[in-house]
Amino acid sequence: MCGRFDLIATPQQVIETFDLQTILDFQPSYNIAPSQDVLAIVPADESEDNQRQLVWLKWGLIPSWAKDVKLGNSLINARAETVAVKPSFRAAFKKRRALIMATGFYEWRQSGQGKQPYRICAKNNQLFAFAGLWEHWDQQSESVYSCAIITTVANELMLPIHSRMPVILKPENYHDWLSTKSKSEALLNLMSVDGYEGFSSYPVSHYVNNPRHNDPACINSVEKMVN
Repeated sequence: MCGRFDLIATPQQVIETFDLQTILDFQPSYNIAPSQDVLAIVPADESEDNQRQLVWLKWGLIPSWAKDVKLGNSLINARAETVAVKPSFRAAFKKRRALIMATGFYEWRQSGQGKQPYRICAKNNQLFAFAGLWEHWDQQSESVYSCAIITTVANELMLPIHSRMPVILKPENYHDWLSTKSKSEALLNLMSVDGYEGFSSYPVSHYVNNPRHNDPACINSVEKMVN
């Protein structure tokens, strides 16, 4: 799964990495949690696949048919194996896909002595993008733009920590992921490509467990606390 991540890049790095023309003002975040707003990239115009825009999306997807926004609390992740058919996600998978920006994410390794948090990131905290979905929920004068991160089975790096991991897209696949012309089979193939090349993991302190903690201490490496 993916239940916490960070984005500690500068606006200029975001512009250069994702080929954007404009940028939203944001501050580094070391501990992004569900229900918070996250930075994501979506097509600026359905007819112009090459145009991208940066938007804020609430983490926890709220399907357009949902009667209550609280449903989003249980839909922070979408499984790659069922995203194309599950009622909560299939419409977004077909028409509303996003790149959710990050510089690292956290996962907890279970052992007999408790859970040890790990941070997984690319070299030098380079920016990358999760495969995401977005939705627009609009009822009774309340409007919410929300998102979910797609997860898949763990690779060699992640398996010692957790059985699942977020789908990380390779930069050369960003265009096809966002394109409204991409078909379901092609999208499923994009998600099967391992985008973790050059990534590594290291243990961090239990300080990150509290979502109210949002400072560099969250990403500091520590010695393993459990075996």
